[in-house]
Amino acid sequence: MNLNDLKKEIPFKWRVQSANQYGATCVAYIDARQVQDILDEVCGAEKWQVLYEEHKGNLFAKIGIKCGDEWVWKSDCGTESNMEKEKGEASDTFKRASVMWGVGRFLYSQKIIKLPVKEKNGKWIPYSESLQKHVTDANSITKWCNQLNTVK
Repeated sequence: MNLNDLKKEIPFKWRVQSANQYGATCVAYIDARQVQDILDEVCGAEKWQVLYEEHKGNLFAKIGIKCGDEWVWKSDCGTESNMEKEKGEASDTFKRASVMWGVGRFLYSQKIIKLPVKEKNGKWIPYSESLQKHVTDANSITKWCNQLNTVK
C-alpha cells in the first residue's frame, strides 16, 4: 500500500458555490463515493474505516487507515449543506477528513470559475448566451466549467 497514491488526481466535477449579480462562482469538487472508491483502491476495503463524533456541536469524521498492525487516524469537521443538512454535513466532514490523507487535495489548486448569470425568480442563475437559457443541472455546469478551465 502506497499512501501517496491517495494524492493522485481523480476526475472531478464543478458546482456553483455562490451567485450574485456579478456572476456565479464555481468550485471543483469530488463526492463522498469517489473518496470511498480511492480509499478502497489504495488501502483495500478492509484497511480503512470512518468514525463520526460530535464535539461542542460540531460533527467530526475520523478516517483510520491500518498501517502495519496499527490504525492511524486523521480527522476534520464539516458544515451543513443547504439541502439535506445532516447528510450533507456527514459527507462534507468525511471529505474534509480524507483531505488530511491527501484525497482531493489537488482540488485546492484548481482555479475558481466565474459564470455569467441572469436573474430568474429573484435569484441569480448561470446563463448561457450561446444556448439562450439558464443552466442549472450539475452535468451542464461541470461541462461548461471544464470548457472554461481549459482556456489558457
